[in-house]
Amino acid sequence: MKRILLPAGGAILATGLLAAGLASTAQADDTLSSDALATQAQAVETLNFWTASNNAALKQATAFNPDALEVQKLSSGGGYSADTKPGSTAPIGEEKKVAAKVQNVNFPKTTGKVFFQGTDGKLYWCSGTSIQSQYRNLVATAGHCVYDIGGNDEVVSKWVFVPGYYQGKAPFGVYVGKQAFTHYDFDVYEDFDRDYAFVTVYDGIGGVLNAADKVTYEQYRDAAAKGQATSTKKVEVSKDEFDKAQNTPDKVYYDVELGKNSTEAGPDKVGSVVDKVEVTEAEYNAAKAKGTGRGQGFPYGEPIVENVDKATWTSYTGKGKKSADADTFGNYTITHYYIQSWYVPGTSTKYYRTDFYVVSHKIKSIGRLGDVVGGQGFAWNQPAGKVVRAFGYPYGPHLDGSKPYTGVTPKWCYGKTAKKALLIPSKRVEEQLSLKCAVTAGYDGGPWLANYSNAKRLGYVNGVTSLIADVDGNKRYDTITSPYFDGETNVIYQAAAKAWSGKLIP
Repeated sequence: MKRILLPAGGAILATGLLAAGLASTAQADDTLSSDALATQAQAVETLNFWTASNNAALKQATAFNPDALEVQKLSSGGGYSADTKPGSTAPIGEEKKVAAKVQNVNFPKTTGKVFFQGTDGKLYWCSGTSIQSQYRNLVATAGHCVYDIGGNDEVVSKWVFVPGYYQGKAPFGVYVGKQAFTHYDFDVYEDFDRDYAFVTVYDGIGGVLNAADKVTYEQYRDAAAKGQATSTKKVEVSKDEFDKAQNTPDKVYYDVELGKNSTEAGPDKVGSVVDKVEVTEAEYNAAKAKGTGRGQGFPYGEPIVENVDKATWTSYTGKGKKSADADTFGNYTITHYYIQSWYVPGTSTKYYRTDFYVVSHKIKSIGRLGDVVGGQGFAWNQPAGKVVRAFGYPYGPHLDGSKPYTGVTPKWCYGKTAKKALLIPSKRVEEQLSLKCAVTAGYDGGPWLANYSNAKRLGYVNGVTSLIADVDGNKRYDTITSPYFDGETNVIYQAAAKAWSGKLIP
């Protein structure tokens, strides 16, 4: 039994954002479908989503990898019939030539990961590449990495492209998708012979969103009062640092995690340390009025105000005092009150300092995608049996459960495409190209580059990985497929290549 991994299955992907002012269109001749991904305002929200907390969402995403499906018929057919004359568009962004050895491959800067969110709330990625266009703002990838193939005829949500992605880092910026272009037959009928898409992207954003700058407590408090985002962090310190701080005003920001056999004591007990004990506002005020605190200590000076989100504020049931509601800046706060208690520390006692941070946006527009990383050329109606080099980020397991790839770095395959078309009736595949390549899910959407220059790191996109198949039935994927890029593909590409997108920020 031959098997094939379909890079999408069922209604897995999320429905997209049909932006106001960006119409969903289809040409009268049923060739081109164009759908909005995000307005400028929606694009900013998408950017914040993926880059918040040091790109946390990018790190959480996984390769789009549904269960493998068995295909009853997987065979080779006839050749390909070009519908127009062969043609090509030259790449842009020629890099400085470098000495290249045969056994080494210089990966193109144009290759990266496409990220999006599924209807199940999970975050996924495919592969993709920057491709030449009039406004240097275009990404080529698989259609199923943009369009929900669950039958609802819509685009996915929160779509971004990150060229050169590596371990949560975006070395060349993050590019939010604006508008997607694909063939009408894929958009409407899920015809995998047309499993490709071209996506215009807004100018890239570089730098760090939600960068946290360490500040004094007074600066932290003032920033929170003005509506700025803030955060705190407990840092373990040595006992020596803790002891020295007890004779300074900063002692309020230090506390102890008492270990085993710790015993309560008075402040005059040799070897004792002071810990802060949270109490209610009423208990704090009572201790302050008496001039004493628990264990013959004394009240801490200034209550600590914690800036929290609405969910934390709503569910909080501790001793701190919750703000009546959000203030004029939309802040929810919890004020914590402490008095001192003295202990003789036991074993495994730990000491902590509370650090305070103000969150700021240190980002900038870094320009158009093609200006930053270049853009591959485009070729159509090329003969089968042509040498190509395919790139992508494989991650998913083989059918036997083995998982040889991490998805961290891109991989490549090299060879001639099969001269006969691949036939997969269950996916309406009648003329896909195929290439021997033992990769797994996550590789889909990556480019097939003809005439690739290892020195220039540029070539011509003549396909994108669509399906990943186990042709010989040994439960390990050995073949990748791509739609055949013909004259109709060029019609769609040319429409996308002439579409303007613009900037998100000045």
